[in-house]
Amino acid sequence: MLCRRELHLRVTTAAPAIAEDRRHILQRRIRWIVTATIAYNLVEAVVAITAGAVASSAALVGFGLDSTIEVLSAAAVAWQFTRRDPERWEKGTLRVIAVAFFALAAYVTVASVLALVGRVDVEHSTLGIVITALSVVIMPFLSVAERRAGRELGSATAIADSKQTLICTYLSAAVLVGLVVNSLFGWWWADAVAGLVIAAFAIREGTEAWRGDACATSVGMLLEEGHEGVQGRDHH
Repeated sequence: MLCRRELHLRVTTAAPAIAEDRRHILQRRIRWIVTATIAYNLVEAVVAITAGAVASSAALVGFGLDSTIEVLSAAAVAWQFTRRDPERWEKGTLRVIAVAFFALAAYVTVASVLALVGRVDVEHSTLGIVITALSVVIMPFLSVAERRAGRELGSATAIADSKQTLICTYLSAAVLVGLVVNSLFGWWWADAVAGLVIAAFAIREGTEAWRGDACATSVGMLLEEGHEGVQGRDHH
């Protein structure tokens, strides 16, 4: 998550140079990215929850529920960029993304602790390994694409959502390692421990997204200030 000073520097230096047609292109690109994210995560959620139920894997079920949170986050950004003035909706959308992070952290923490306390044995799941491996490959591309477009556009929301997608990649990798290690060595606790690490990341990102509301709501103002600054230098 960008701090306020960093976002201010990037927005004021890059945003004034963006022409109106370029702005529309970037907004359209973000809409396509989040649409692809929603579609993939819907499939991922169904597959992971089904595989998790069959294998009695709390991590896989949690992974599937994480995918539904990803859908919520991406849908919020998609909705924002259908508005005439997307910057106006930055604060509310960032709050939705922050809540999504907290919900993810809460579920993963509870599921992991219960798995550790109950010494839950997880069965081998080929389907679970396949879907998490695909996520490890696909999600980084979506995250990088959205982050680049968001930085050029000066959108704190798009950047925050790209971080959410990256968290999904970490979670995918953790669940994948847990499933593989459990299948090979019978280490039933591996994915639960990894889940707790991911929960810590999610809490951190959720907190920064929540605190970023003032930064987000000032994006439009920063764009305006940067434009005025350029005009002032031109006059001199």
